[in-house]
Amino acid sequence: MDDDAATTEGTTGVDGAGADAPTADAPTAEHRRPSGVDDATVEALGKLSEALEVVEDARGHLYGFHRLSGMADLTLGEAVDLFRDAGHDKLADRLETELVGRNVVQGRWTFQIVEEYDDDYYATFKRLEGGARDDLVGGRRHLFEAEMKEDRRSHGRRHHEAVPHDGGEQDPATDS
Repeated sequence: MDDDAATTEGTTGVDGAGADAPTADAPTAEHRRPSGVDDATVEALGKLSEALEVVEDARGHLYGFHRLSGMADLTLGEAVDLFRDAGHDKLADRLETELVGRNVVQGRWTFQIVEEYDDDYYATFKRLEGGARDDLVGGRRHLFEAEMKEDRRSHGRRHHEAVPHDGGEQDPATDS
């Protein structure tokens, strides 16, 4: 047998099974479309999920901005001390009073920007995205991507399995 061939004897592929019927080489139930859900709904949920991923990336950049701004302020404080040690008290005083600890936007340090983003836009986006999945597909995630994987992978080939067979959550043997 070819080293790259997976053993799939006695299993039924996705095409021969119902939407929620488990097989040895098929996605687990949480990555299979519930009965009665159409392509347009899966595509729309996939696009909503894609938008959430962009929001997650933007949020990561916002946290990076928060951390970098904080590091800059602490480093600026060190520079002030070095200027003072070098006898440049007037410059040190000006930097300390005008810039150290300064708000990055009107009335806010970066932690306040992060908190407002998290509590408002991010929380609302997450709630609405989760609600759409709950209402339309019973909360299932990544259905569009799971179906893309099924379409693109070489069924029956090693390294193209539908799920890991390692006893983890997505192993069909542990799928309930």
